[in-house]
Amino acid sequence: MRRERISEDIHIFTSELYAQVTATAIFTDEGAIVIDTLPFPEESRAMAEFVYSHSQRGVRFVINTHFHADHVYGNYLFQDAVIIAHRQCRQKLLEIGERSLRAAKEETPELAEVELVIPNIVFDHEMGLRLGHRILRLIHLPGHTEDGIGVLVEGDRILISGDAVMPLPYFAWGDRLQLRHTLQRIREMNLESIIQGHGDVLLRGEIPEVLDRHIHYLDCIKEYVAELVNQGQSRAALKHSIPESCGESSIPLDGLVRQLHYANLLRLYEDMTDQGSIEAILASA
Repeated sequence: MRRERISEDIHIFTSELYAQVTATAIFTDEGAIVIDTLPFPEESRAMAEFVYSHSQRGVRFVINTHFHADHVYGNYLFQDAVIIAHRQCRQKLLEIGERSLRAAKEETPELAEVELVIPNIVFDHEMGLRLGHRILRLIHLPGHTEDGIGVLVEGDRILISGDAVMPLPYFAWGDRLQLRHTLQRIREMNLESIIQGHGDVLLRGEIPEVLDRHIHYLDCIKEYVAELVNQGQSRAALKHSIPESCGESSIPLDGLVRQLHYANLLRLYEDMTDQGSIEAILASA
């Protein structure tokens, strides 16, 4: 696990075991706030030990940006904390969390000690949180998933985006148009930096270009898949596309973005062929 400090009291923890997923700790005189908790106990425990050793008043709050395992499986290591998430995150974990964890443990023995811990404070659209000198604004940012949220650190103008912002926009579990609207909204926030759900921190000078590129990518793949469907191509044709064809790179996340790109295309293909109206989908953006 790699640890990076981006301000005096904000530390980022980046997994070296899974897809460069990130977690963040914010320290105050009244305790710490942890945003996401990493998937594997080895790294989650190392993060928890660091946070507790640097916070005399422990961890007061854990915030889960969405229900995916790589963001919530470390919750059980913060037993004294109140856990906050979107209402739909709690619902998803109640519905499928235990079943998914059992299946994950069968495939990955390293997860044996993980216990699912469900968020106990939820919100729908926006929520404020103040601890010590820090004021946070929790914002619903759907698209990657329906329950996605971001955490805006007021004053510093830092957005902890969850998977709303990644090295490649990814909506196989969510909705392309929602994600496009979310990226446009983030584009208008005048941010100093973005802590992505996976990968490196984005700094002020690069944020507009990156978000514009992501929005272009979402438009480009929609047109690409629509053309394939119009031509009567099978889903096998999707495998010929690479992220570079729509302005993105295959390099980030050790090449994992190629898989994410294919999953995006497959989701669009299934949506378009199921709905049977390409014109309606093209008109929706």
